[in-house]
Amino acid sequence: MLSTGPQLRLLLLLSCVTLVLLFQVTNAKRDFKSACSTCQQITDNFNKGFDRTAKQNFGGGNTAWEERKLSKYETSEIRLMEIVEGLCDSSSFECNRMLEEHEELFETWWFKRKTKHPDLHKWFCIETIKVCCPKGTFGPDCNACVGGSDRPCHGNGMCDGDGTRGGDGKCSCDHAYKGEFCLDCIDGYFNEVRNDTFSLCTECHTSCKTCTSGATNQDCDECKEGWEEDDQEACVDVNECSTEPSPCTEDQYCLNTDGSYSCKACDKVCAGCTGAGPDNCQACASGYQDTEGNCTDIDECSQPESVCTEEHQECVNTKGSYVCICSSGYEEQDGQCVQTVQPEKEDESEASETTTSPHGEL
Repeated sequence: MLSTGPQLRLLLLLSCVTLVLLFQVTNAKRDFKSACSTCQQITDNFNKGFDRTAKQNFGGGNTAWEERKLSKYETSEIRLMEIVEGLCDSSSFECNRMLEEHEELFETWWFKRKTKHPDLHKWFCIETIKVCCPKGTFGPDCNACVGGSDRPCHGNGMCDGDGTRGGDGKCSCDHAYKGEFCLDCIDGYFNEVRNDTFSLCTECHTSCKTCTSGATNQDCDECKEGWEEDDQEACVDVNECSTEPSPCTEDQYCLNTDGSYSCKACDKVCAGCTGAGPDNCQACASGYQDTEGNCTDIDECSQPESVCTEEHQECVNTKGSYVCICSSGYEEQDGQCVQTVQPEKEDESEASETTTSPHGEL
């Protein structure tokens, strides 16, 4: 029997080996998908380059002579090289590595296979270097995705590894669908049409948490929160605003919505309210008074008893309040209105000048 020390070391070693293997498997799956993506990019760029050079020639002065003597530009090695030069960005390591490893295959296809195999992606990526699979298939052997290669995941999701030599073929279902085959509906949706190969999930009525047969509020199996079943077994809105006490604070009013509610601020003239505006106040805020059902501003400055009691003060009314200011010719100093000091006027004296005749008296 092993001692505790060797046992622990063995367990740690096994754990490390397992983690390494998992890491390698994960990376391998990622690499398969990445390799196919790179190959797709290369063949897409090749097709773009092929279109770009469709109307070009050798660029010399006598094109007819060149084509007669050097073969046509359309099928020439020069055109091939011009296309190949534009397949990868200089910064794309994976693209340039794949191109460098398989550059001779482009020559083979260009001169010997193009006529019989016009689809470069299929010939190069799928059939020759085998980093991709046909659409609707996945994995090393290009097995059909769940639901078949024509409609992976029965048309309601994405097959993991679709079109690559990686992935496990499991479905990632679109919104509204769930299950291994993406034929079942999530909560809030029901199968409007369903058979072994096709499913159409339609949204339930907004009041339903679940439903199975229709899109009305009478088709709910269970009502959503904020809704309740009535006497006709239909889900109807719960009016949270009718409950006592109100779910809102004193300076807010409750606004009911389908399946919920919201709290809105009362008008600033109100001290509590039942709705928006100054005509829905439960009471008027300080500085306001009820005038025929509306809360209106109190003009404190027009009251019989003056609210500004200090000497040389004037009252200025504001919404919901008032302010006391010093009268004209006065300014506030230490809480008192004192007369403004006027700058002394300089005495204006007219300088009298003795005017004498510029000419002497004869």
